[in-house]
Amino acid sequence: MKPRTSSRMTGWARSPLKSAAAWALPYWTRGEPGRETPSDLFRVLYLGWAVALTLKVLGSSWDVSWHFKWLRDDLAPPHLINTVGTVIVVALTIVHGYTGYGVDRTALRLIQVGTGVFLVAVPLDLINHRVNGLDITSWSPSHMLLYIGTALMIGGVIRGWFVGAPEGRTRTVMLGALFLFCLENTWFPSQHQEYGVFGIHAWDRGEPYAEPILLQFAADQMGRSVDRNMVVAFSLPAPDYLYPVYATAVCMLVLVLARLMIGRAWSATLIAAGYVAYRVLIWPLLMVADFPISAVPFFLLGAAVCVDLAFYIKVPVLRAVVGAALVTAGSYLSLNLQHTLLDSPPLANTSAIAAGGLLLAVWLGGEWFVQRYRLRGQPTGARVSATATP
Repeated sequence: MKPRTSSRMTGWARSPLKSAAAWALPYWTRGEPGRETPSDLFRVLYLGWAVALTLKVLGSSWDVSWHFKWLRDDLAPPHLINTVGTVIVVALTIVHGYTGYGVDRTALRLIQVGTGVFLVAVPLDLINHRVNGLDITSWSPSHMLLYIGTALMIGGVIRGWFVGAPEGRTRTVMLGALFLFCLENTWFPSQHQEYGVFGIHAWDRGEPYAEPILLQFAADQMGRSVDRNMVVAFSLPAPDYLYPVYATAVCMLVLVLARLMIGRAWSATLIAAGYVAYRVLIWPLLMVADFPISAVPFFLLGAAVCVDLAFYIKVPVLRAVVGAALVTAGSYLSLNLQHTLLDSPPLANTSAIAAGGLLLAVWLGGEWFVQRYRLRGQPTGARVSATATP
């Protein structure tokens, strides 16, 4: 009876795979970007992107906490989760590139360049760790290449969905989710300071998050003993102005672009709320699993509300000028409030002028970019049709 049971189970397991292959193979034909894409294929491709980017978020969230506890390990579970997501990304990039389905030429180039930059950054990061040992900051060049590659890749996916998805609630929700993934990727390096400030608190309580082997390794690399000054240098290596300036000038640009492209009131606030809610959700999960926890950027909500308020001004240039001032004020005031009532990384309030000036520059650039490439509110121009058959 065993062979018969095994055969039935094998047949049951293979049947979905055979069905999937039978459905997909007719689409595996060479084509140029922008070719007509059947609706079911379009949905499957972008569902694949949603799964890949979700795995990336889960892996990266665990990864930053992991590295505040354990000495680096190439085969650490967070890296393995990210690897699965990367495999899906590479597969989707190949499918888009070969068949031309689901993307126009611009979206495909962004996806290909972003994936390429990411894949190049992975071995560079490994070499960096082999040569230099522990990489103390998430702001290192090899790490930034990973974020930049991912940002370009997500930008291509946003473009592809924006141009190809039919009008409706699903299109809007998915576009918001893609910008949420983009915001998480953009915010990621700032988590070093958010975890770092709690790492210092843990040391002061006499219950350091980091294992002794990690503390000793970091101390040896710095050429000093394991003491509070070493822990501060390990936990907060970046200058105090970097966190608020980056959050205000760079991360807010993601929300400005989201508001421009989605075209719905309060979309920036909803995306920011989604990210903050996710950080709140994983906070107790990490604590229960005995991993380091971090400050949660609640102040992001105040800045996001200011972004949406600015869009009541209809003149783009005036909106950028007033919006940059409003968002900068909202960001710094909210951050100071959080610093007083809860906890946050150190901040330099004198950096607000620089942050506001940078935000104005990138906001004006974003307004021009969206207008130049007709990405405002709803797709126009070339569209990936969802009516063809393979």
